[in-house]
Amino acid sequence: MRLYRINYDGSPRWGQTVGDELLGLYDPSRRLADILADPSRPDDGEVALSEAQLLAPVEHVGKIVCVGVNYLDHCRETDTTPPAEPLLFAKFPSIVSGSGAVVSWSQALTAQVDFEAELVVSIGTQARDLPPKAALHHVAGYMCGNDLSARDLQLGDGQWIRGKNLDGFCALGPCLVTEDEVPDPQSLAIECRVNNKPMQSSNTSEMIFDVAEIISYCSSHFTLEPGDLIMTGTPHGVALGRTPSPWLADGDVVVVTIEGLGDLTTICQSF
Repeated sequence: MRLYRINYDGSPRWGQTVGDELLGLYDPSRRLADILADPSRPDDGEVALSEAQLLAPVEHVGKIVCVGVNYLDHCRETDTTPPAEPLLFAKFPSIVSGSGAVVSWSQALTAQVDFEAELVVSIGTQARDLPPKAALHHVAGYMCGNDLSARDLQLGDGQWIRGKNLDGFCALGPCLVTEDEVPDPQSLAIECRVNNKPMQSSNTSEMIFDVAEIISYCSSHFTLEPGDLIMTGTPHGVALGRTPSPWLADGDVVVVTIEGLGDLTTICQSF
């Protein structure tokens, strides 16, 4: 299934694609867990996908666990030694933004905002101390992510909290694609374009730690709950790895595309 979350008459509603152009809407009482457990066809009307205001395809977000330095090609461009274990940090649930959202920041606060195309994993069932071979059974689905980063804040601090957690800096969407439609999360083309200019182009096969290993590693340290998200790292091509660095500016449009998962659009506004 491809599940979208939209603003419908002022309230969030889940919808499932009906063909290419329409969303069949679920009753507003249906939560994501209900839909995943009983994936019956929606029966509460339809809306044109092109006219829908998209929200991030998540609800009741718990933890947002992020993996840094997880692509070999990204290590090469930044001259970084690949880590021996996953490097984890966190984003706040309050900073989530959806596809088409305007993300704003003050130029007085940061002058080095970067883009990071990422595969995002949505956890569907509780997971603790999992071996890698069992990890993917706990995945609800996948989506595109943009781990927006204020590099001057990130690299200027001892920790990454400020640079990774400005409002809107966790862009997710456009939809949640259920795990049955992604048989191999390690063979997906992933790219990022800024104002239609290709900036990142890679494949999830370049991950140092694959999705199953990441879930297993996280679950060995803390319990993963339904609604938790894992951002699995970004490939080469980010502004930080380029000279000169093409930092994001007012009016820039960033599009993250992952094979089979759609396009996630972020509109930048700096003031």
